[in-house]
Amino acid sequence: MATTSPQIPPHTVNGSPGDPTTSIDIQGWKIASTSLPISNAPEIDELQETLHGLPIPEMPFGNNSIVLKHEASGWEYSFNALGALSGVKLGELGDGDGGVKVGLEPNSDTPMPETSPTKEYDWTYTTTYPGKESNNSSTHLKWTPADPENPTHCIPLAQLSRRDPILYYAEILLYEDELHDNGSSRLVVRLRVMPTCLFILSRLTVRVDGVVFRTFDTRIYHSFQPDPSSVSGTPHVVRECSGWEAPYDVVKRHLPNPNDLTPLTDANFIAQVLTQLPKSVSQNPRAKNGTGWRGLVTRVEICHLDPKPMVDETQVAVDGV
Repeated sequence: MATTSPQIPPHTVNGSPGDPTTSIDIQGWKIASTSLPISNAPEIDELQETLHGLPIPEMPFGNNSIVLKHEASGWEYSFNALGALSGVKLGELGDGDGGVKVGLEPNSDTPMPETSPTKEYDWTYTTTYPGKESNNSSTHLKWTPADPENPTHCIPLAQLSRRDPILYYAEILLYEDELHDNGSSRLVVRLRVMPTCLFILSRLTVRVDGVVFRTFDTRIYHSFQPDPSSVSGTPHVVRECSGWEAPYDVVKRHLPNPNDLTPLTDANFIAQVLTQLPKSVSQNPRAKNGTGWRGLVTRVEICHLDPKPMVDETQVAVDGV
């Protein structure tokens, strides 16, 4: 039975393909993305100073961002490289930081997990950055635990898998590093705006060759449809954060062709394998062969978009403000 395509709501797309910044105005939201080349030397120096000396990844994209602004509440939420790298541990790694140990076997270029790193920062550039309320936000709202019994407090994967029209799409790279030829660390944020909702996936993928694979996903979802469970009619945003990791060889065993290692560089393949493994393997901070990383959790939260308080213009005039 054929499904009916959702009605396209009024919206305005600003900018043209190839412009560094484009945006869409839809259903009371202004959603913008900026995609620019890799940061230059002065920008990298400024970024490092702001981050208190953290060594910067080989490829930082400090000018890239995705920004959501809800007009009625004044709430603004964004993803950018500075925020992401602020979540990278600077200093000696301790319990829960998920430190990865890699060295070189004598007379070999093969990475070995038995020796300790010497750098006093997380050289894998692991971050649990879920985005952040922007400094420009005119209101400050709280994230609260989702109600697992409320179907509107979750990410509707079935709806997102439909072939609904995409009114606006953006993909930005925040940073990438080849980990001194030991693997890769890459953080990408993707945005889709459809007739019924907006959806963001921020995905960090870490591969340390011969040692570990790690993924941290943040999903942001908002339905443009009224929430039937809300007595006040206040809309909300859902945020789901999840982290997984597994030993390199465990993921490698899931290759379609054992002689073709190409999928091990594919973030989608890595995420698919990690999420399908038993949680006792991929989301267990106490796993025997794990790193003890505290990011191995799934957390779902909501943020109610309470409208900005109305200003009594008569009272303002009397007060002289």
